[in-house]
Formats: sequence, structure tokens, C-alpha cells
Amino acid sequence: MPEPDSIIAELEDAVRSGSSEKRVSTLRQVTGLFLHGGERLSEDQVKVFDDVLCLLVTRVESRARAELGARLAAVDYAPFEVIRHLARDDEIEVAGSVLATSNRLRTSDLVEIANTKGQDHLLAISGRVNLPEAVTDVIVDRGEGKVIRKLANNASARFSDAGYSKIVSRSEADAELIEILGLRVDLPLKFLRDLLKRATEAVRERLMALAPPELQEEIKRVLKTISAAAQENARDFSRSEALVKQLHQKFELHDDAMVKFAEAKKFEEVAAALALLGGVSTEMMAQLLEGPRSDLILIPCKGSGLSWMAVESILCNRPSKQKIGEETLRVAAKDYGKLSLETAQRTLRFWQVHNRLEK
Repeated sequence: MPEPDSIIAELEDAVRSGSSEKRVSTLRQVTGLFLHGGERLSEDQVKVFDDVLCLLVTRVESRARAELGARLAAVDYAPFEVIRHLARDDEIEVAGSVLATSNRLRTSDLVEIANTKGQDHLLAISGRVNLPEAVTDVIVDRGEGKVIRKLANNASARFSDAGYSKIVSRSEADAELIEILGLRVDLPLKFLRDLLKRATEAVRERLMALAPPELQEEIKRVLKTISAAAQENARDFSRSEALVKQLHQKFELHDDAMVKFAEAKKFEEVAAALALLGGVSTEMMAQLLEGPRSDLILIPCKGSGLSWMAVESILCNRPSKQKIGEETLRVAAKDYGKLSLETAQRTLRFWQVHNRLEK
């Protein structure tokens, strides 16, 4: 191998008077020299190569930098500073291979890059072997869908409790992410339980089909626990449902009856009546009456054929901490007049089907 002094002299010549092609040629030559014998160099000699390469990479185009990154990424003895320089490159074609595989990057380097670079850089980091919690915490905070799914698929990545909590929360509307997380053998039981609560029945079935036998048993136990808890916490509307059914059979479930229920704060009876008239579950109507959105209540009321007098009484007396304001009530009256019976009934049918699918 040539002496470091001769390499420096050739480098200075390339930088000062050489063309772009000359600099790229010199970069390849220096890299080749390092790769064929660099493991035998002393620390001071490696530092010479590090200085040479750092100087060169600032004076060549991204294609040449990307080539350098690809050649050095898997080298255990790669010059430290040039690796750090390449990993921070804004061009993912340059940084990608280094971020994905180089073991010369420290945890602090990865945390800094994960905090400051874009989704492509996060995606490259997400597949690294043995990612520590400090890095995965940042990626969970900043990563978007594709990044999060790749990170969750990385079996060797380690997560803190806070990281697992956030990534499970983010799976709410992402069936694919739920499946990926559900198949992680290291997912703590408390997060598996939370994950399965968020999963639809179809996703739960796919998890059971894909999971190895030992994980299937764990999933079965968790689902059994969830089911038992749901049954224990289920509200009993049987008395209210029986009462409104009797009124309906006697043709007495009309506006006046609804007003009486509302003014007497008999919310379960109001929910049971709207459910019976609209063909949906009493539980759903109870959640609607207790929820924050008064505008949604207009739909089952219209579908049930109630007059505005009865609707106004329901809106003003529903179990909400924040009472409805006059302006909101005025807008609701206007919207109720515009809402057609056909649209309301179609929406109720959709709710009914959706509710069955979710169960």
C-alpha cells in the first residue's frame, strides 16, 4: 500500500487542479486502497484516510458519494468521520446504505439524524439490526405509516414502554400495523391486550391464522379476557327496551312520550325508543346521546319521524356536561328541517351494518 504522504499529495493535486472526473477517480482509488488492507492500518493511518475521504466527498457529485457510501457501509473498520458525514447527507441515495447497515454509527448519531432528517432517512434507519430504544422512541414520534410499519416489522428493534404505547395507539386505523405488532413475540402482554381491543374481528382472525402456536395461545387468552370484561361492563337496557316496546305496540311511542322521557332525564328510555324506531342498537343510541356531537342525534330523530318539539327536548336534556347553546340549537333546527327522512334512514342502515361488522 502506498504511504499516506503520497496519497495526500495525489489528493491535493486532484482537488486543486483536477477535473470532476479526476476527483471521482482519485476518490475511487483511495477507497480501493483502504478496502484492500485497511484492516491492517494503525489508528493514525486510518485517520489519514478519514481526512482524505472527508475532503474528497465535499467536492464530488452525489452519485460518487453514493458509491462511496455503498462500498464503506458494511466495512467494520470504515473511517469514522466519513461515515458520519455520509450518514448526514441530505440525499438518501448517499446516506441510505450507511444508515441501514454501518455499525460505525453511534446511537447518538442515529438519534440526531432521526430527529433532523426526513422520512426516507427514518425508513433506512428503521431496518437496522438491534435498534436501541433511544432511536425507536424518536422514529415512533416522527415516522409516518410506511416507516412505522417497517420499524414494527424489525424483529431485533427494541422498544421502551412509552414507544410501545405510542405505536399501539397509532395502529388504531392501520390494520396492517396491528397485524405486524400482534405477531411480535416481544410485545408485552398489556400492549397485546390494548392492540387486540383496537382490532376488528377480521384482523383478529388473521392474527390467529398467522401467529405461531405459542403466540396463538396467548392471543386466545387475551381475547377471552377482553370478551369477559366487555360482558361484565355491558349495560343492561332490557327494562327500558321492554317498556318502549310495550308503548310501541300500543301506538303510544309518539312525540309526547319522547318529550316526557327527555324531561324526566330517562336517557335509557330515550335511547331504547330511538333504537327501536331506527332499527339500531340501544347501546349505540346511548353512546350517541352521551357523546359530544349534538348534530349526530338529529339523524336517528329524523329517521324515527319525530317532530322538532321532541328533538329539541332531547337535545336540551341529554346527559352532557356542556348544555347546548341557543345558537347551536337554532342551527340544529335549521339542519333538521333540511335533513330528509330517506337520508336519515339510509345513514341508520349504514350504522347498523357497520356496528355488526365491528363486532
